[in-house]
Amino acid sequence: MIEDFFQRTRAMFDLPKGVVYLDGNSLGAMPKSARERVLHELDESWGRELIRAWNTAGWIDLPARVGDRIGALIGAPKGSVVAGDSTSVNLFKALLAALELAAPRKVILSDSGNFPTDLYVAEGVCRLLGRGHELRVVDPKAVECALNEGVGVLMLTEVGYRTGRKHDMRLLTEKAKALGAVMLWDLAHSAGAFPVDLAGCGVDFAVGCGYKYLNGGPGAPAFIYVRPDLQASVAPALSGWMGHAAPFAFELGYRPAPAVDRLRVGTPPVLSMSALDAALDVFEGVDMLALQERSIALSEDFIRRIEADCPELQLASPRDSAWRGSQVSFRFTEGYAAMQALIARGVIGDFREPDVMRFGFAPLYIGFSDVEMAARTLVEIVGRRLWDRPEYRARNKVT
Repeated sequence: MIEDFFQRTRAMFDLPKGVVYLDGNSLGAMPKSARERVLHELDESWGRELIRAWNTAGWIDLPARVGDRIGALIGAPKGSVVAGDSTSVNLFKALLAALELAAPRKVILSDSGNFPTDLYVAEGVCRLLGRGHELRVVDPKAVECALNEGVGVLMLTEVGYRTGRKHDMRLLTEKAKALGAVMLWDLAHSAGAFPVDLAGCGVDFAVGCGYKYLNGGPGAPAFIYVRPDLQASVAPALSGWMGHAAPFAFELGYRPAPAVDRLRVGTPPVLSMSALDAALDVFEGVDMLALQERSIALSEDFIRRIEADCPELQLASPRDSAWRGSQVSFRFTEGYAAMQALIARGVIGDFREPDVMRFGFAPLYIGFSDVEMAARTLVEIVGRRLWDRPEYRARNKVT
């Protein structure tokens, strides 16, 4: 029965024949509904309605509508998530708001497994404020011990991008708040991959992207969450016209919109927002716990096959599935070349410096036959040194 369900979801994606796609943790596969929706918006909404489509096609409400649909996947109540901008921009907005709530504390605590853009944004915020704020970075396993009453904001990505290591959201959020810190989570590798419970964990702010497990397409809009009882206290640093209480009143002064809408900034990118909206259709009727169980089963099967037949690779992800996202990483000194050889044979993963081969498992379109094919191909490439060719060593701009 469960196999039939995932066969149905797989049929909702436009997957190229002969390709095993294990890179949904970087860019999700394309749902058929996304193409159909974008063509409709081009031909019917923009093409025929022109500017009227802001009203007749509901373009103006897309950020809130898409936000609520994402919110349903991450344990957020309606009206607490809005879609738009990029993850980096949303992190900037959330971090400034969090620091204002945390004043006079000036320490942002994060970890070395965090995605670099999050750390870059935090560095920039400290420079911008110019009031002695500090970014403190510790090892991922040392975060709990590093928490103290001097920390203003705890800023973490729930699943580490390189190894897939998963933080304990509930434990760290509870401890941060008990010590008076504001909690900010990046859900880029969480949303759409497994159950998330922002409200249940008492999270203050969260951000995430729409193009990984949510399958919204390259550069898809991101999202931002603000705990409902904090929303009225947030004074947006990027106070754009779409975050105004009455955008089309064209007042000269800024009045923040009620609730999370005040975190909107500029005009939403309608075509990409529509693609993300349509992509979320594939989650209708999906039990996120069942999705997680399927992800674990696929990942465990892959690990077992690689470790049995390819000892040259070392598991970089946590062995215990409870501490892993929907991703498995292996270390290999020739990992970049091996990944290029793998891609050339139709098995697509990706590489992260210095030696990490990453494989994402999106059960909505990945099955056990894909795992078997991927493992068999990787074992052959490594065992026969098929990666040892000049064209596989040449570095692409995107790895």
